[in-house]
Amino acid sequence: MINQPQYRVLLYYKYVNIPDAEAFANEHRAYCHALGLKGRILVAEEGINGTVSGTYEQTEQYMRDLKDNPLFSDIVFKIDESDGHAFKKMFVRLKPELVTLRYEKPLDPNVISGKRLSPKEFHEYLQRDDVVILDGRNDYEWDLGHFRGAIRPSVESFKEFPEWVRKNMGEHKNKKVLTYCTGGIRCEKLTGVLMSEGFEDVYQLEGGIVSYGKDEEVKGRLFDGKCYVFDERISVPINHTDEDVVVGRCHHCGEPADTYINCADDTCHLQHIVCPNCLESKHGYCSSECEEHDRELAASR
Repeated sequence: MINQPQYRVLLYYKYVNIPDAEAFANEHRAYCHALGLKGRILVAEEGINGTVSGTYEQTEQYMRDLKDNPLFSDIVFKIDESDGHAFKKMFVRLKPELVTLRYEKPLDPNVISGKRLSPKEFHEYLQRDDVVILDGRNDYEWDLGHFRGAIRPSVESFKEFPEWVRKNMGEHKNKKVLTYCTGGIRCEKLTGVLMSEGFEDVYQLEGGIVSYGKDEEVKGRLFDGKCYVFDERISVPINHTDEDVVVGRCHHCGEPADTYINCADDTCHLQHIVCPNCLESKHGYCSSECEEHDRELAASR
């Protein structure tokens, strides 16, 4: 008998109108605490977006209970095994939007969004000559890993995308635009932005990079590096073939690397890519200034 993993991480979202989002958020927060989950869940009138970790039994219970709610009966969970919790605490927050965009036009992904491609279909489209591949994440996420040939967006937050699209994507309006993001939720809105800005042939990777890496036929091919995730794991592997290459560069020496860490200085915590040699020699700090600051702070205690 195969042993069940002790802990799992669930990634999920659903765009659906929640009639009393504030009441739902409060009830859901109490429920998650009682169940013993840890993670980050965003609730808005337009739906739910979460990443949670827990034991096998806790995550099984959570999935059953959420699907018992008619609003989320068809919600899709992406499941990763884990050695332990991927979060330290449990947060359920009420937000105006599931992903902060602040676009001037209303965007409902159930009304306007790109054509969905399965991992197999997306893999086939990646190899065509008549497509443009747009990474729907932030620039630092692209730096750690991305699909081959993808455009690196020069944005530090998702709300910068509409203006960036207007300035940088105009020449591609007559081409097929493939979009992708971590789990799919950002592309639900990004494809809507593209279509509102006059792009007609727009596609999105169903389930995002995470689902692409789990597809048993595709096995993550044509994705290089690792995928940045918003929990304590920081990154996860996607390409499960011998074709994978490291695309990240060490913050200190510029050598190929794919380990993301937080600066050891508690007043900084800059996330940066570091190679094994610099991880040892720089002691986990992003700069000599941060290391010196930490020493001075320790000496003053």
